[in-house]
Amino acid sequence: MKYGICHLGVIPLRAEKSHKSELISQILYGETFKVIEERKDWLKVRIHWDGYEGWVVKRQVTLIEKETYTSINDKAFIPSPHLIDYLQTDKDQLFPIPLGSDLRGLSVLNHQRDEVASPNQKDREALIKTAFQYLNTPYLWGGKTPMGIDCSGLTQMVYKIHGIPLKRDAYLQAEQGNTLSFIEESEPGDLAFFDNQEGNIIHVGILLKHHYILHAHHEVRIDRIDQTGIYNVERQEHSHKLRLIKSIL
Repeated sequence: MKYGICHLGVIPLRAEKSHKSELISQILYGETFKVIEERKDWLKVRIHWDGYEGWVVKRQVTLIEKETYTSINDKAFIPSPHLIDYLQTDKDQLFPIPLGSDLRGLSVLNHQRDEVASPNQKDREALIKTAFQYLNTPYLWGGKTPMGIDCSGLTQMVYKIHGIPLKRDAYLQAEQGNTLSFIEESEPGDLAFFDNQEGNIIHVGILLKHHYILHAHHEVRIDRIDQTGIYNVERQEHSHKLRLIKSIL
């Protein structure tokens, strides 16, 4: 089996081996994966962090040995803490990487960073501070960066930056953690999930203090939330129906 690492700031993960195929997620700088299929210029990969699978362009990643793959993932996750960070190559060139990129493979890729980063704290106050960095990010189906993100990409990245694994899709994230009976039991940083008329979970957001929620809907925004769901003050109506609340921390 082959293994790889993303050496660019962010690359698309597609449903099929075509540039016209649906963007299902993104792979950020330093994220590692296993190669499970290879077709000409395309690789089907399984991301180490969340097990998500999709197709990437072969030239946008670097193949590595199994020992290197293992050594990187055995270390505690070290995220890039800034909205946009800059690395230096061995040719003294600078290139940007987004918030939440994985810095554990810097030496493998022959890159340097002036500031020394360290794993983030796993506490609610720090998690909420990170979540606010994504505020006003435009909604992008499959997105995972401050330039464009979807609802489950937002929750996954905020938790990932603090070393807490979440699955990629909202309905899979809803299977993690402990279920709370009432919104009054929740604390900032807990996740709220919302379903459609068929009962399928289609949306997720991060709960804040005083019955507010931060979520990606058109853009990353803050709305009111009650036992019914998310209440949009501008439209004077509920935009999402609450299904359940989960405590992950």
